[in-house]
Amino acid sequence: MAHEVAALTVELTDMAAADHQSSIRANSNDPAEQLAWRRLTTRHGDRLGEIMNEYGWPTAELVGEEAARAAWLIAQHADRQLDVQRRALQLMEQAVSAGSAGPRELAFLRDRTLVNEGRKQVYGTQIAGVKDGSPVPWPCEEPDRMDELRAEVGIEPFDVYVAKFAMP
Repeated sequence: MAHEVAALTVELTDMAAADHQSSIRANSNDPAEQLAWRRLTTRHGDRLGEIMNEYGWPTAELVGEEAARAAWLIAQHADRQLDVQRRALQLMEQAVSAGSAGPRELAFLRDRTLVNEGRKQVYGTQIAGVKDGSPVPWPCEEPDRMDELRAEVGIEPFDVYVAKFAMP
């Protein structure tokens, strides 16, 4: 089992590295680049689905911090595989309740899944576009409480968050 988990740790971190390396393709104007990104994230989403079926949510206790974060990233980018995102969300919720995963990452995954379902997000972590040089979030359930809800899960206020993305 230890050898199996070690291999899983390496596999997850390798997948995240490949994701990071090719993420520039996601917003490329070249359809071939976009297709390559979709193929990669779909392959990773499929594999994460298999991992979740076998191990449950890959927590830091199981695979280490870096690989656990890699699993979260893969779930975040499984945008065209709502079944995988929903399963990851469910398992990650259980892991957070058990104290073995972080509420901040869960909040991002919850928002991402809600937006992909065509619903309003909770924390304002998903950006719809840019208006007048400022990032604009997808619609939120309670926009007036967004920063309060963000603080509860350890996410900086929206204005601080979007300042990282603002166009100079």
